[in-house]
Amino acid sequence: MADPALTTDAKAAVRAVDRIDLPPRATAHDVIRLNNMHRGSAPQDVLRAVLVDRLAGEIALVSSFGAESAILLDLVARIDPSTPVLFLDTGKHFPETLAYRDTLVAHIGLTNFITIHPDAAELATQDDKGLRWSYDPDGCCEIRKVRPLERALAGYDATISGRKAFQSATRANLPHFEIDGDTARLKVNPLASWTKAELDAYVAERGLPPHPLVAQGYPSIGCAPCTSKVQPGEDPRAGRWRGWDKTECGLHGEVTPLPPAPDGSEDPVF
Repeated sequence: MADPALTTDAKAAVRAVDRIDLPPRATAHDVIRLNNMHRGSAPQDVLRAVLVDRLAGEIALVSSFGAESAILLDLVARIDPSTPVLFLDTGKHFPETLAYRDTLVAHIGLTNFITIHPDAAELATQDDKGLRWSYDPDGCCEIRKVRPLERALAGYDATISGRKAFQSATRANLPHFEIDGDTARLKVNPLASWTKAELDAYVAERGLPPHPLVAQGYPSIGCAPCTSKVQPGEDPRAGRWRGWDKTECGLHGEVTPLPPAPDGSEDPVF
């Protein structure tokens, strides 16, 4: 029987230790099968597969509470409002984002909301002035996003992401399922194939509150110092890290198509 006195961090550590001698969480063949099974599936069907059928094991939704976050949060809450929702409070968010986060959690009815913070000791030694974003944005993202999230996800087999293929050229090949870097953790992208028009239609149908900065010219919203307004005709993510050779914060890599399975294992498993 599990020890009820264990903290959340301790339980995550135990799960991480227990995995040492276990097979990888997900393999390329797993991802090929899942994408083949869910080719053309609606976001709701993809979410039911991982939240109800537990197809991906222990899973959490990671949300930035940005421009289009309300859609995925609402879809998840309608299926299982107790799904863990992780939010990275980097210490650099727009005040509007923090207020919007609180509004959405209450409006949608999420019951398992978890805030993650950077490690205070790491900030003190590696970004004591809070200005690392201005000369080393990759390092800033590593300290304030990548490391804290990886620690928080130690006990999970999979994550749900709100990325969409239309958002940028680096996401054009985005599948419904992929492997998350070296972690062998499954990453689920239910909204991968939805268009901007479909997103807008869902927001209108459900009466979801918009992020207040969208109307001010911010179609993609991250940390305040590294987010600028986007001009008409620009890529929706053109305002992120403007002037830097950087397109992702480090939580998501560039998307590459999966190779075909050599043994026919891309066939659906029914």
